[in-house]
Amino acid sequence: MHLPDPTFPPLFTGHPVKAPDRPFKRACRGAEAGAFGAGDFLWAKRADRVDCAIVLEPEISGARLYEMLFTAMVAFGDALGAIAPPEVAVTYLWPQTIRVNGAAAGTVRIAWSARGDEAGAPIWLVIGLDCWIRRTHDARDPGLNLDETDLFEEGCGELDRTQIIESFARHFLSWIDTWDADGFAAVHRDWLGRADRHKEHIALDYAGKPVEGLFLGLDDAGNMLLKTGDSVAQLRVAEALAPEEVLLADVDGAMQTS
Repeated sequence: MHLPDPTFPPLFTGHPVKAPDRPFKRACRGAEAGAFGAGDFLWAKRADRVDCAIVLEPEISGARLYEMLFTAMVAFGDALGAIAPPEVAVTYLWPQTIRVNGAAAGTVRIAWSARGDEAGAPIWLVIGLDCWIRRTHDARDPGLNLDETDLFEEGCGELDRTQIIESFARHFLSWIDTWDADGFAAVHRDWLGRADRHKEHIALDYAGKPVEGLFLGLDDAGNMLLKTGDSVAQLRVAEALAPEEVLLADVDGAMQTS
């Protein structure tokens, strides 16, 4: 199936990536080597999934770096909502999972350089998005795990990689503008508006241990606030993110990744 290459807004420069390379891995290595900079948008030339990565150079440091993770999630939620059938529900499972109609369909990742500027901001930061359009033979068969799905199974069979990437690029830029003007507050509100099981009793694995309690919301850094008994625990994003599946050996020791 031949698909046209996506067309990007002026602030983004598209870079196609052919298998077996992955955009997130390529973007991190290229950013560390100086080959990629702010606005470079890497995307996989495949039809069965949206697999892309965006290089940023935000002038923020410390805990605020995770704001970009949540910004990407709300951007993808809006992007899919704009082109999918109205009955398709996009929600977020803290801290990084995209759910469609109640099942996991994708994930967002973040990585940044350990080297920083004089103000402590990283030299580069990469956001990665991976979402199945239609799972193939190398993924689990539909129906075997009700907690996992793809866009085709959820009624988005008319959507293709190019449409989704173009919509995501536009909405991500829009949300970056909002974040730049208003800070994390607007992102925070929108994310909570689509958060799975907000204000409900939940159980989850956190830092390798099972925890449970009432999901009160997020703090100003995106950490989960979980009421357990008479106290409120703060579950840190950095401790909850899944470890990156690929060891970026070329930049080992020169980056942080989650």
